[in-house]
Amino acid sequence: MRKKNWVEFDNEPFRNEEFHIQKGIEQLNKINVFSQKKGKKGKIVTVITGLNIDDPIEKKAFFRRLKVFCSTGGKFGDKDIQLQGDLVDKVKDFLRKENFQI
Repeated sequence: MRKKNWVEFDNEPFRNEEFHIQKGIEQLNKINVFSQKKGKKGKIVTVITGLNIDDPIEKKAFFRRLKVFCSTGGKFGDKDIQLQGDLVDKVKDFLRKENFQI
């Protein structure tokens, strides 16, 4: 039964506005963090894919901060970053602090 003063409205446009505002603030690309075995001896490395940092200087600075935070070595290429060891939880904490969406 309908109430006397009931007014229905659609809040979808407002939700879309909020989403687009957040889209501009945060990085919306999906970042994958996983560990896998590499090489002959089966050493474990943590692989980070989906970071779209175009500026090479900014990417190098980001990688340096990540290595210092995790206290480990690693390498970065065009598409992914590899860190030595099983550091999935530490990397996720670091990315949350840097306001990336995981």
